[in-house]
Amino acid sequence: MISYNTKDWFSFIFHFHKSDTVRQLFPVMLAIGVYASVVGYFEVIYLGLDENHYIKNIPMMHGILGFVISMLLVFRTNTAYDRWWEARKLWGALVNNSRNFAIKLSCMLKDENDRKFFRKFIPAYASVLYKHLNNSETAKQLFDDVDLELDHHKHKPNQVKRMMSHKINDLYEAKKITGDQLIILNAELVAFTDICGACERIKNTPIPYSYSAFIKKFIFFYIMTLPFGYSLSLGYYVAPVVVFIFYVLASLELIAEEIEDPFGDDENDLPIKKISENIKKHVEELI
Repeated sequence: MISYNTKDWFSFIFHFHKSDTVRQLFPVMLAIGVYASVVGYFEVIYLGLDENHYIKNIPMMHGILGFVISMLLVFRTNTAYDRWWEARKLWGALVNNSRNFAIKLSCMLKDENDRKFFRKFIPAYASVLYKHLNNSETAKQLFDDVDLELDHHKHKPNQVKRMMSHKINDLYEAKKITGDQLIILNAELVAFTDICGACERIKNTPIPYSYSAFIKKFIFFYIMTLPFGYSLSLGYYVAPVVVFIFYVLASLELIAEEIEDPFGDDENDLPIKKISENIKKHVEELI
């Protein structure tokens, strides 16, 4: 995750980090600028059209569609941010759950070997879950037409949870914890699986294909038709205007694409590796 000062305006305006949309879109922006210039030359110079030609009314269509595309992009970015923020809340819940589990175990367990077991396996769950969510094949688990190598192996977070559950049951059978304590600890263990399942839901359920494809097609055809109407009034200045409009619309879509999967290694993804390392540090302090 990028660390920055939210009040430093000039660094936002004049600094371009490697994930900035300008870098990603620059080749396409250059091609669109050339395209808009060619259309402007063809209409104004080659055909000699003036502002009295009926083609000047095309921008009326763009004015109407501009509201539609803005609503679509607002919904798109809000949906992507909701996924990002829900993922952050889930990992915050995992931090709190790990701490609570460790605190309760530190009070209940007297044997050092038992404490050592949970000192290792509580942070191991967060570390294994991080690797599980960072695996590209985890995102494809619900696809029908993909043969996944992941399917041939056991679900690693479940295996860690199973080992902790067996250990808790062994402690109960050995009379090291009471039945009431077993119930309390079991509730903490259930929370681990709930968090894992919710994270997997975000990871392997992308935005519906038809919706994502429609927005991209809409932006493309909207931009490709802009020069035909505006070149009569703007001339060659239509090129930078169209390029800027494309930059704004395409950047919103790119940002949404990046943050809708918050478990990757992009600069704007959640720092779940760092969070898992903090869980390890806190658990070792508590037990």
